[in-house]
Amino acid sequence: MKQILCTIIIASLSLSISNAQTQSGIRLFRFGEVGSEKPGIVSSSGKKLDVSGFGEDYNEHFFSTDGIARLEKWLSANLTKCKEVPQSARIASCVARPSKIVAIGLNYANHVKEAGATVPKEPVIFMKASTALCGPNDAVVIPRNSTKTDWEAELAIIIGTRASYVSEESAMSYVAGFTVINDYSERSFQLEGTGQWTKGKSADTFAPLGPYLVTAKGIGNAQNLKIWLKVNGELLQESNTNDMIFTIPFLVSYVSRYMTLLPGDVIATGTPAGVGLGLKPPRYLKPGDIVELGIENIGEQRQVAVAFDK
Repeated sequence: MKQILCTIIIASLSLSISNAQTQSGIRLFRFGEVGSEKPGIVSSSGKKLDVSGFGEDYNEHFFSTDGIARLEKWLSANLTKCKEVPQSARIASCVARPSKIVAIGLNYANHVKEAGATVPKEPVIFMKASTALCGPNDAVVIPRNSTKTDWEAELAIIIGTRASYVSEESAMSYVAGFTVINDYSERSFQLEGTGQWTKGKSADTFAPLGPYLVTAKGIGNAQNLKIWLKVNGELLQESNTNDMIFTIPFLVSYVSRYMTLLPGDVIATGTPAGVGLGLKPPRYLKPGDIVELGIENIGEQRQVAVAFDK
């Protein structure tokens, strides 16, 4: 009887240790020049390590084949062989081009108020072109003929498993992790004349993603994270993901009713108050402006606005 009890206690302790280790999660990032990006991870000591020896990029195939678990297993045997990433290396989007970037509008109560809009009864869905994807510190290009390029700090969900008609209760099991996205928007393209949301959201560089994909295990409570954005050092957005009208599990479930979400797909979950359109008077980006933003437990971005020069 004592032997059985000891076995149970040891097993319980082992499970506790294992759970404690997995709760730390893993932080993925990509680095290198455009077209030559490589995968990386942040070590427990905070070092950025090149894991290109793993042989896979962070794309649909990686996520659909339990890539994070396979990478963790590979790291247990190969971590000491991984070289440190040079500090000067460009940080790319943390996910290779996804099949789609789905975005949610008017999902923060304080943003709905500043927009003078009515709280939506169900999520407002629009799309951003995957060609808008760029690195978290790449320049944001003000489009040709743009007069109203705006900023929107947002939490992004990265899908880990093919999702179609999933329940709200099971939704989190389809999530690989979270990151930061700046949902740049050209308001005249979006709202004026024959304006359309997707048209105003999809210019090149309008979806900087990263720097890190943080797994659900490592982020803590994703529904209680501080989120902020500054323009030229002035704090304009400061909120918390607990101000969302529609929660993360609900959004994953809801979107999956209307389209199949593939591994690596992105859902941008909406922005809090403080966008340029909502300021009095409204304010928009001009060449040379510096946009900085971040989310607690994930990381920070920095973009310099430049004029379209083609």
